[in-house]
Amino acid sequence: MKGFYSVLGIVYMVTTSFYLSPKEAVVKNEITTKIERLNETKTEKITTVSSSEALYKSITFEAGHELNEEVFFKALTGFENLKKAGLLNQDAHLLTVCDFSMSSNTKRLWVIDTEEKKVLFNSLVAHGKNTGEEFATNFSNTNSSLQSSLGFYITDATYNGDNGYSLRLLGMDKGFNDAAYKRAIVMHGADYVSDDFAAVHKRIGRSWGCPAVPRDLTQPIINTIKGRNCLFIYYPDQNYLSKSEWLKTSV
Repeated sequence: MKGFYSVLGIVYMVTTSFYLSPKEAVVKNEITTKIERLNETKTEKITTVSSSEALYKSITFEAGHELNEEVFFKALTGFENLKKAGLLNQDAHLLTVCDFSMSSNTKRLWVIDTEEKKVLFNSLVAHGKNTGEEFATNFSNTNSSLQSSLGFYITDATYNGDNGYSLRLLGMDKGFNDAAYKRAIVMHGADYVSDDFAAVHKRIGRSWGCPAVPRDLTQPIINTIKGRNCLFIYYPDQNYLSKSEWLKTSV
């Protein structure tokens, strides 16, 4: 009989060990939900990285003139987030990137058709007079600074001004380039953006903060990207990279 009660005691302990109080059950459910969400986020990030890598690898860059892969990923992240925010049309597929970490004597501007997966233009592009000599180092969002501004822009309307055919730019990064319109930071052509100028001066010329392009490419590039398309001016500035709202959220 004593043995029988011992068995009953063991059975009771085993069965009640699986019982959770209402409070414990709620905590367990919350933990389970958090784990599931983390797994979903992790899966989403892996999928995003995979799709971004696949897109990058499918684009045919000219040998020796490839856009840096990490810069492309950042540009694509902001591009897609601008779409999610309704600031770009969902069917927008043109992405323009200026990599200002590169020498101004190199072709550091790319216009990419993400739908056709090809580079439409790869060109020289100038930075601001007070941003640096051959290499860009300093950036500003302040009027009369004569410096370039980092971040994401949306292309606006065209006009003919002092620099000829030009394209207005709307800065989307608060505190970094949102004064671009008031500062008259636009895309325009310039004679000093050329290999010939660089050969004489050891660098191409500099603008007053505008991303100026070669004269012969001014109309083709502007006519391609005008009318609410994305332009990204990149530099590995940790302050900008950590604060841009367009880079914070995963694509």
